[in-house]
Amino acid sequence: MELQVHYEEKPCYEIVIETDPNRLPEKLGAMAIKNRKLCIVTDSNVGPLYAREIQALLAPYAKEVIVHTFSAGEENKNLNTVSDLYRDLIEHKFERSDMLLALGGGVTGDLTGYAAATYLRGIDFVQLPTSLLSQVDSSIGGKTGVDFDCYKNMVGAFYQPKLVYMNLATLKTLQEREYLSGMGEIIKHALIKDREYYQWLQANLSAIKEREVSVLEEMICRSCEIKRAVVEQDPKEKGERALLNFGHTLGHAIETLKVDTYKKELALGSKEASLLLHGECVALGMLASMQISKERGWIDPTLCQSVKKMFLDLELPITTSGITPEAVIQASKNDKKMEDGKVKFILLHGCGEACIDRTVTEAEMKTALDSILEESF
Repeated sequence: MELQVHYEEKPCYEIVIETDPNRLPEKLGAMAIKNRKLCIVTDSNVGPLYAREIQALLAPYAKEVIVHTFSAGEENKNLNTVSDLYRDLIEHKFERSDMLLALGGGVTGDLTGYAAATYLRGIDFVQLPTSLLSQVDSSIGGKTGVDFDCYKNMVGAFYQPKLVYMNLATLKTLQEREYLSGMGEIIKHALIKDREYYQWLQANLSAIKEREVSVLEEMICRSCEIKRAVVEQDPKEKGERALLNFGHTLGHAIETLKVDTYKKELALGSKEASLLLHGECVALGMLASMQISKERGWIDPTLCQSVKKMFLDLELPITTSGITPEAVIQASKNDKKMEDGKVKFILLHGCGEACIDRTVTEAEMKTALDSILEESF
């Protein structure tokens, strides 16, 4: 299955959805890789599973194929990790005509894309997303970047890949929690753009949880189609693309604060320290945004209950603890999506009908956060 992404009304790159990596040499061969060096960038979790296989698959078709592995984890999505990659590329004499391959989840794709955008002022790169979240979200649209100190994705660039190649077989190796976390972004797509897709997700929930290949293929294709359509209209997020941030304003703030809490708990020797995944934080952020929409009378309370039920069925959180509403509100003001000192929210007027709103008050945020934050101090 293939989709074509256009940029400024011209074909830009393909999104290829397959059940194995066997067509990857064919797709890269069209980019004349015979005389190009390739660097597979991956992390310490994904690399041992797939890197050598991909390296062996591509070696007969390219000038040279190397593997660069960095330590897995959001905490390593930073400029130091990018610097290590730069150094490896320089030592292997990579030139502007060569190429990077991002093999992994969202952290790998964002980091590799940013390195590609900045190494020698721009080198081609390809997305090989292996997680559900990266396949339906971060690998598409050309947003690249890294975290800076406690600020998520604060340093980055809009830089389009040359190809997005998805191997659905990689989803079979994902741990259950990581797999289900990706459903946060998928449900987001349905809520902002497609009521019928939301109903389809409800009807196919069991097959989704069982990871039935035919259902996964349709689901991923429909989500990719939604994101493709949005980013084509607004590639650099000057307007409608902001709708894709539904759940992210407060979700990112929660994610940042939970990382800080996690680090403190570890430092104190806690054996129960836990970290929320990105899709889980987005789910919480969506519930908070829906609460605001409900309080304004824009959506029916039954939609909120329906989404909560779906989250529970998918083992996504509907509450969290250890942080205060005030801290979340303050952290949201550090978000890169702030405009003229105002927090930019994505709210709903109904299932499949999202809007950009800049009038959300701190009191509304506090009420919404009270609905998802449990007291445990």
